[in-house]
Amino acid sequence: MNQPNSVYLPANDDQRLVLHNEIHTRPSATFKLPALIVYVAVLNSGVSLADELAHLQKLSGHQNLELDQLKGNFLQLQCSNCKLIWERHTEFTRYTIVQALPEHAKWGSKLPELAAHVATGIDWLRAIPGKTITAIQLAMLNEGMDDPDAIYKSKQWLGEGTVIGSKMGRTAGDQSHSHLITNLRIGDDGFIRMLILASPETSENRAGRIAQRLLELETYRIMSLLSLPVAKKLSGKLSETEKALVNITAKLEANTDSDEVLLSSLASLAAQVESTTAENSYRFSAARAYDAIVRERISEMRERPLSGIQTLGEFMQRRLAPAMATVNATSIRLSALAERVARASALLRTRVEIAAEAQNQQLLEKLTRGQALQLRLQTTVEGLSIAAITYYVVSLVLYLGKAMKASGINVNPEILAGFSTPIVLFFSWRMIQKIHQGLKDL
Repeated sequence: MNQPNSVYLPANDDQRLVLHNEIHTRPSATFKLPALIVYVAVLNSGVSLADELAHLQKLSGHQNLELDQLKGNFLQLQCSNCKLIWERHTEFTRYTIVQALPEHAKWGSKLPELAAHVATGIDWLRAIPGKTITAIQLAMLNEGMDDPDAIYKSKQWLGEGTVIGSKMGRTAGDQSHSHLITNLRIGDDGFIRMLILASPETSENRAGRIAQRLLELETYRIMSLLSLPVAKKLSGKLSETEKALVNITAKLEANTDSDEVLLSSLASLAAQVESTTAENSYRFSAARAYDAIVRERISEMRERPLSGIQTLGEFMQRRLAPAMATVNATSIRLSALAERVARASALLRTRVEIAAEAQNQQLLEKLTRGQALQLRLQTTVEGLSIAAITYYVVSLVLYLGKAMKASGINVNPEILAGFSTPIVLFFSWRMIQKIHQGLKDL
């Protein structure tokens, strides 16, 4: 909704309201305790907004949903017995179903099968478009924090597996506002089960923030780990590429292959590295971003140990930290390999350029020698040309003298030719010089 410009301010920038309202686009759910949250996150590659709209329209009372309502990538729908929150992100979509805790699932009892208490219906849940990446059942109670048998009773909710958990947050009296207990294991129904024991005075807003923090923590943990199989798969390929680069640089040093062959091999290797970088750079960058969010969520929990068991943050980081270290090391290794290939290519190009310059220098020397020889030849030819011109002109003078003598003029043709020789020679030389000067002026 566009807001009119203030009469007290300059006109709004086109993006001001959009950017400002971004902070309000994904509010935490608010709900009363006790509650049961059924949460599913699916990878949405190949799933369009229209596909997700068609699925949301299957909910009772929401057949008239329109595509424009999904353009903000966030939607809260109030159903008859639950609240459903739909959120679409770049790589995944989240469906959060918030409902009252079933009467037969009170504190200390066994959590019933999922099919018995999914407010939207198990068929609707199974038909969510996309591939499941995270599924959680989060039970939140406003009792049990002071129960000394809380961990024992929680096993009735969680099932088999080592229990982990923590005290979360702090109230004004330096007390925790809630306890988290889980085993982070996927059950037979495909869900991870978590249990939150909150204080009786927990507000609806706080309950929503606690739930959102835990659900996001597990979701982003899995999303960050999507890059781990990629990193492991790349390890062997990077080793082969590094060996190929070592072989090429060894040949470059030993000068066993021609520069053209080495340059072709390096170009092929650079293309492979660049292709691998283009294919995986986004995955590695996304992993770092997701890991940063996980660390932030763990920090926001402000955990403290609960009855000597391992905290959720410690448990996660014990495996997540090495996995992310592997991912980061692979990313750095790929970048370093690209730089090494670039340096080797630059070194080889430099050598090719030096060889080309040497060849050019030799060619210039040959051209210089050729020009010198040509100049000497030209000088010789010019000398001969002057002599030839002088000979022909003097011959003409000789014939002229003989003609004059025959006509009765007292002239000695030989003397006339002899005296004219230096004059003709001088003028012939001057004519050649003028021709040279004319060529230089062009």
